[in-house]
Amino acid sequence: MRTVYVNGTWVPEDQAVVSVFDRGFLMADAVYEVTTVIDGKLVDFAGHVARLDRSLSELDMPSPATAEELLALHREIVAKNGITDGRVYLQVTRGNPGDRDFLFPDPNVTRPGIVLFTQVTGRPEDSADAKRGLKILTVPDVRWGRRDIKTTQLLYPSMGKMMAKKARCDDAWFIEDGLVTEGTSNNAWIVKGGKLITRALSNEILHGITRAAVMRYAAEAQLQVEERSFTLEEAQGADEAFVTSASAFVMPVVEIDGVKLGAGEPGPVARRLREIYLDESRKSAI
Repeated sequence: MRTVYVNGTWVPEDQAVVSVFDRGFLMADAVYEVTTVIDGKLVDFAGHVARLDRSLSELDMPSPATAEELLALHREIVAKNGITDGRVYLQVTRGNPGDRDFLFPDPNVTRPGIVLFTQVTGRPEDSADAKRGLKILTVPDVRWGRRDIKTTQLLYPSMGKMMAKKARCDDAWFIEDGLVTEGTSNNAWIVKGGKLITRALSNEILHGITRAAVMRYAAEAQLQVEERSFTLEEAQGADEAFVTSASAFVMPVVEIDGVKLGAGEPGPVARRLREIYLDESRKSAI
C-alpha cells in the first residue's frame, strides 16, 4: 500500500481523504505536475516546479510550498514508497473554503490544498509502445482556450483517449482549424526531410517540459527544429512522427487515422531522440 501526502500529513492511501468542499473536487480549480523518476531520481524537476509556479500565477492561486520544500517532499515520497522507476503526481488546489461558491475564497483565510502520490512504471527501455510505435486517432479540439495552464480539467482529453481506444488506436491528437494542436497528454511532432517540426508555444498548447528538453538535445545533435503549426495531411505525409511527455518521454508514432508513416514502424530519428533523452535524463536527474 502506498504512502501518500495530503495537506501536510503522510497517510496510507486508503486513509487519504479531501473535503467535499475542496475546489479541486467541485470545480477542477487545481493544477498539477507529474515528475518522472528514473533510478530513484527526479527528472527535469526544476522545469516542473517552474511550470507549476506559472500555472498558479496564471490562475491567481497561492503556492502551498517553496521549490525547496517541494523537492524535499518529492524525495521523501520516492523514498517512502521505494520508487525506482515511476512518477510522482503533485496536485495543488485553491483549497477548502467550507462551502461551494463560484467566487474565489480569500487566500488569507483559505489555504491551498496539496496532494502527492506515486505510481510505479517499468524501465523505460522495456516499453512495448516504444518498440512498436503508437497508432493515433485525430479528434476535434473543443477544449478551453488556456491549454498552456496545466489544470486538472482533463475530461475532454480523457474522452479523446477513450475515442482512440474504441477505434483500436493508442492515443488521440487534437485538430483545430485543420491544424494539429497537440496530443491528449503530450506534444506532437513530425519529421520531414530530417527536420523536426512541432507547434510553437502559445496559449493553445501545453508548454511541455520534455518538449523543451528534446529541443535542447536535438540542437546538440545538430538536428534542425522548426516551430510551426502543421496540418493533418502534412503529418500523414511525414517521414516520422512522435510525441513527447514526462510519462512517455519520446514515443514514436507509426500511424495517423489509419495512414501508416514511412515503413509503419518507429523511425530512426524518434528512436535516437528517445535514447538521447533517457541517457541525458539519467545524467541530470536529482
